[in-house]
This record gives sequence, C-alpha cells and structure tokens, in this order.
Amino acid sequence: MTTFAHLRARGVAVLLAALTLASASTTATAAVALPQLNIDTSQITVSGLSSGGFMANQLGYAYSGTFKGVGVFAGGSYMCAGHSNYTACMYNASISSSMLSTLQADLNNWSGTAIDPLANVAGQKVFMFVGTSDTTVGPKPMNAVQTQYTNNGVLAANLSYVQRSGTAHVFPTDFAATGNNSCGTSASPYIANCSYDGAKAVLSQFYGTLKARNDAPATANYIEFDQTPFTAGNPGMAATGWLYVPANCASGAVCRLHVALHGCQQNAATIGDKFLKNTGYTRWADTNSIVVLFPQTKVDNTARSTAASGSLANPNGCWDWVGWYGGNFAQRAGTQMQAIKAMVDQVASGSGGGGGGGALPAPAGLVASGASDTTMTLGWNAVSGAAGYHVFRNGVQVDSTAITGTSYVDSGLSPATTYSWTVAALDSGGAQGALSAAVSATTTGAAAACFTASNYAHTTAGRAHQSGGYAYANGSNQNMGLWNVFVTTTLKQTGANYYVIGSCP
Repeated sequence: MTTFAHLRARGVAVLLAALTLASASTTATAAVALPQLNIDTSQITVSGLSSGGFMANQLGYAYSGTFKGVGVFAGGSYMCAGHSNYTACMYNASISSSMLSTLQADLNNWSGTAIDPLANVAGQKVFMFVGTSDTTVGPKPMNAVQTQYTNNGVLAANLSYVQRSGTAHVFPTDFAATGNNSCGTSASPYIANCSYDGAKAVLSQFYGTLKARNDAPATANYIEFDQTPFTAGNPGMAATGWLYVPANCASGAVCRLHVALHGCQQNAATIGDKFLKNTGYTRWADTNSIVVLFPQTKVDNTARSTAASGSLANPNGCWDWVGWYGGNFAQRAGTQMQAIKAMVDQVASGSGGGGGGGALPAPAGLVASGASDTTMTLGWNAVSGAAGYHVFRNGVQVDSTAITGTSYVDSGLSPATTYSWTVAALDSGGAQGALSAAVSATTTGAAAACFTASNYAHTTAGRAHQSGGYAYANGSNQNMGLWNVFVTTTLKQTGANYYVIGSCP
C-alpha cells in the first residue's frame, strides 16, 4: 500500500528502506525546549492524513474537551482496529452497522472515564476529505467516520465532507512544490497539487474566513523542539518535533493552536520538510495567528502484539491506531495520545511568548546589529527598577540565566536566516514584565543546503562514505543505514564536508 506500507509486504526495497530509516530518524541539530505561548484554549484543533487522520480522530474523541475541531484526511473510524484486523478498516472496506455499534459501545462505556465526556463531541467542528481514487483508505471507511460523528451529535452544519474526484491517497494542495507526487498517484511524499487547498479548507472549517495566505513563511518561524520530555520513551516517537510560530504569536499576541499530524512515511526523517512546508498549513497560519504543532514519529522495527492484527512492526513511522503501544492506544492514557496532549498543554500554557505578570514596563529601543553567520547582537534601553532581563527568539527564551546588562549576543543561529527577538525586564523578585516590541534581523552567509537521495547516491556525490555495508555521513559520521539504492536519506550540510541527518525548514 502507500502510507500504510508497513502493514503489507511490498518487496525488498520497502523493507530495506524501512530498516534504514530506523537509524536515520534522529536529527543531529540542537533542539530547544517547546515554548509556552499565549494560546486561546477555546480554539485548539487537530487534523491529520492517513495514520495521522486516524490519530486526529482518536484525539478528538479522547480529548473532546480540548480539541474544538477535528480534520480527517483519508483516515478511519474510532477504535476500528481495536476490534478488527487493520485491513478491515481501510482498503475501501465497508464498515458494517454492527461494527459501528461495537465501536459506539466503547465510546459510551469510556465516556467520562477513559475519554472525555462524549457529549463534548456534538459541539466540535469536523472536516473530512478523501479522494475517490484513494485505494489505501478510500471513501467507504470515511463514510463510517461521518456516520460515527453524526451518531454522536455533530450537526450537519458543523461537518464538511469532501470527496474529490481523481485524487489518490495524498494531502491535497493548490500549488506545485518540489518533490511532490501527482494527484492521482499514491506515492511519497503523499502531497500533491490537486487544485484543491486542503489546508485552507480544514482551517476555514474551524476558524471561519481566513486572511490571504503568505506563500513564503519565514524560515526562522519553524522551531525544532525536544519531544523527549513528553514521549515517556515511546519507541514510535522521534526525539524532536517541529512548531511553526507566526511572528505576532512569538511577540505575545493571543493566537490559536492547530496540531497537524503527518501520515506514515511522512515524518521529517523520511521526507525532510515537505509535510511542514508543502501542505500549506503554515502559509495560512502565518497570516491568521495560528501556531502549528507538528509532532513527529519515528521508525520502530520491533514486532509488537497489537489489539486485533497480530504481531506487527511499525517500520514506516505511523501513528498508533492499531495498538502497537498498548490496548489503550485510543484512550487518554495511550502513550502517543498523552504525548501529543502534553505538547499541546505546554504550548498553550504561556502568556505571550514569555511575557509575565510583573509590573515592569516593556523595554524600549530594542535593536539588532552586528550580524554574522551564526550570531546577532541585541541592545535595548534600561528599564527603571529592573534587576535583569530575558531575551526571546521566536518566542523561546534563549538566555540560561537573567541578563544583568542591556545587551546580549545570541549565538547558535543558522546562516542567511531571519529571526525575531523580544526582551522582557525582571524585577528584584524575578517577576517578568511586559514584552518589548519585536525586532527582526537576518544573519549573514548562505543558507544550509539539504540533499535527499539514496544512500548510494550520497556516497558517489561525496557527501557520505560506506563501511561494512552501511553508509555514514561525512563529518558527523552518523549511520545512515544500509548502503544501497533503495534507502533514501536527507543530509544537511552544516560545514565544509560536514553533513548531518536532518532537514532544512
């Protein structure tokens, strides 16, 4: 199959690629702590494609008190694989009324205990999309999703269901992007120009009429963050995830939060920044005060007992909708469910990108100067009564201890990248005052280059070398997996003949 290829044997090439991706899933770049931002908690929503669609559905039911909108792109009904082999939940299989009754019994029995009160679902806004040429999931399983929502009180006025002719198992857009597949073909990266703006459609369903999108969101607004504090060691989740923070959200504006879940074979270790950039989510988010959280999975080659599908590995990094990581996979207690919810809670726990409740005014006169490839010097006017200051880059605090002066050299930046900074004063008790107006500036140098190719091609191009049948990145010496033409890896060049496994959002 396509994004669910881990569940069907599809030949040596797929298997070798899956095995290699297990070793290539960890990014070498430094990741920051997930920031706390000023989020309107009444406007938190989630959507996803394929396994991400199944997961979005699960999150919407289990945490219906948190997620006010749910978008399912080619996913399936809640708990289907908890009772039936996964093949009965996709491949355009019909979901019987008897099966829907069984699934409804789970929802009824767990309401208010293992999941949030089911009554919340009736107030959600729901968006559904599937292509009529999608043989991976297909319209029939999506029809069951619609029936399930209707049975739980979602009004027709709050449910949009789009079936698009000639569209395969892909995330649909209305623009061309490098590396995307065709609309009628289910192939990596499963993102295609189908003359239909899926990101606009789902976000409009949740948030109403949107302002015109920005087709070139700032690179610096993409933040790679440390996922490990949230994952409890789950073997199917990557060490890092991504967050897109519009400049006004980083500066303290009240913003909305959307969680965008990739499908199988769509995490950053597999397709680089394509799901982050080519889906269009961030184009609309940038101009509509929407923070976008992109949690990330990773390859898990260990065969595990599942709820109803026997022993399966997860070699393509799918979200857990079949029970790899426990029978409670669709409940609040499921490890991946808890991880995503904890990330949402963290992002939504701030008060303006670091602005506090102290009485001190915002520092004035913030300027950025002295740019180099990796540093920027910041200066600002002193605030009367301030005992120190905190500096925020793209909404994330960058100083480890309070700054006592009125200048700061921010380091560890990427070349040719635009960043936004704010500053806040601290009183003698450590209370943080208002944030300054933001200042933006761009580092010098050339942007980092990324190369996506087979491991064999990387070695012949001089970006990697091989030893003992494995490919290793030049410079960092990271193991890229099997040295052959079947395994694809993205290498990021960070210096002269120095490459790391990663991507270039």
